[in-house]
Amino acid sequence: MSPPAAIYEPTVAPTGLKGKVVVPETVPATGASQTKLLDHFGNKWDEFQFAPIRESQVSRAMTRRYFQDLDKFAESDVVIVGAGSCGLSTAYVLANARPDLKIAIIEASVSPGGGAWLGGQLFSAMVMRRPAEVFLNELGVPYEEDPANPNYVVVKHASLFTSTLLSKVLSFPNVKLFNATSVEDLVTRPSTNGNPKETRIAGVVTNWTLVTLHHDDHSCMDPNTINAPVIISTTGHDGPFGAFCAKRLVSMSTVDKLGGMRGLDMNSAEDAIVKNTREVAKGLIIGGMELSEIDGFNRMGPTFGAMVLSGVKAAEECLKVFDVRQRECAE
Repeated sequence: MSPPAAIYEPTVAPTGLKGKVVVPETVPATGASQTKLLDHFGNKWDEFQFAPIRESQVSRAMTRRYFQDLDKFAESDVVIVGAGSCGLSTAYVLANARPDLKIAIIEASVSPGGGAWLGGQLFSAMVMRRPAEVFLNELGVPYEEDPANPNYVVVKHASLFTSTLLSKVLSFPNVKLFNATSVEDLVTRPSTNGNPKETRIAGVVTNWTLVTLHHDDHSCMDPNTINAPVIISTTGHDGPFGAFCAKRLVSMSTVDKLGGMRGLDMNSAEDAIVKNTREVAKGLIIGGMELSEIDGFNRMGPTFGAMVLSGVKAAEECLKVFDVRQRECAE
């Protein structure tokens, strides 16, 4: 039997949020029902008026829910760093497999999705090599096949894939996305034998991204924290916030040095990323293009299959180690 979620520190959630969740009826895309909105609003604009509201009600509606989430997810089961295609794929698989787990996603950007809103060089189409189409089938994202080129499929617009995946992830009741939030450091616990290379990762250190970007010109802006027995880092290759956890492992002497991403080679890179998605340090799984920095793999460029299947494998690796890491956190 699976252990209950986040059992090692009971919390009391703030009160004051009551009511039922309304799930609207799905409107078919075709037929007379397509005009329901026009039937409801059309030719009535002269009498149109929003329901009255006081400004403080808007503020409270937002802040109460956000602070409830901060309280609830301060002790999480899994933290995913980076809400790009790999991180979102990981969250989707994990939330489906283990609805009892509290999964927090930390994304530095205001808009999650990473580089998966477009294909290469700002083109629209998204290319995925087989067998990544299995993930598209799971999501229900349509794609084109070319009989003359059976080794890949094409989604007509990358945003169709990313928006579909994002909407499904955000609909899970056990998932919370904290966007515009950066991971500034890792929470660690010492090894029992004093070996720094066996340091256990026990959470993340967070701050508003705008604060993180201004540490050099302001002082005393201390961060916040989230504890979790498993962290999954999918921050991509080197960049403003890329490969953060990989680089932090080096500065902590848990890893000797970064391998550094090699030149583009799709055939080599995609297989290597998926096969080597793993727990790099106790409590820290790394997936996606962040692996290219720590292991020295080639970059893959504008093909996205390895991102989603690395996310599937990251979820599998998490399920393998979660119970062990949770017991370690409880001790």
